[in-house]
Amino acid sequence: MPVAPEVKYTIKIPEDVNVSYDDYVLTVKGPKGEVKREFMHDRVSMRIEDGYVVVYCALPKKKDYAVAGTWNSHVKNMFKGVTEGFEYHLKILFAHFPMKVSVKGDKVVIENFLGERSPRYAKIFGDVKVEVKGDMVIVKSVNKEHAGQTAANIERATRIKDRDPRVFQDGIYIIKKG
Repeated sequence: MPVAPEVKYTIKIPEDVNVSYDDYVLTVKGPKGEVKREFMHDRVSMRIEDGYVVVYCALPKKKDYAVAGTWNSHVKNMFKGVTEGFEYHLKILFAHFPMKVSVKGDKVVIENFLGERSPRYAKIFGDVKVEVKGDMVIVKSVNKEHAGQTAANIERATRIKDRDPRVFQDGIYIIKKG
């Protein structure tokens, strides 16, 4: 692979978004909220120029390309989060034992899963908001990673061990991401 002299990504800052970059921390504020993230690397740099966030690396190696591309995606996700937000939809499925799902503090409580006496818990990350409406669980956040991790925790809390998954299909499953 020939060596490129530089890799440079320019991401346009949306109109209703304020961006600051101090001490390796990018802060993005928008109508839905605020997201902060640390970007530190010895060969890849970031700066704000004329309404754009610029991710730059001179004489990149293969891993530097990867880091710069990852930073580019993170910044785009931050912009989308503060303007539109991220939302995950999960469906509650059961065959014999009706589950009761509720939110208490920073945990999702799943009771009567497969007739179990003790409840199961799933941790809610950061500033994520979880709503239970009938047989749907909706996870909302401006931070994509926190929303995704919370949805995964809820799905994983209802994982079935020591039973045939083709027969016992009870659980809470992610059906829509976005």
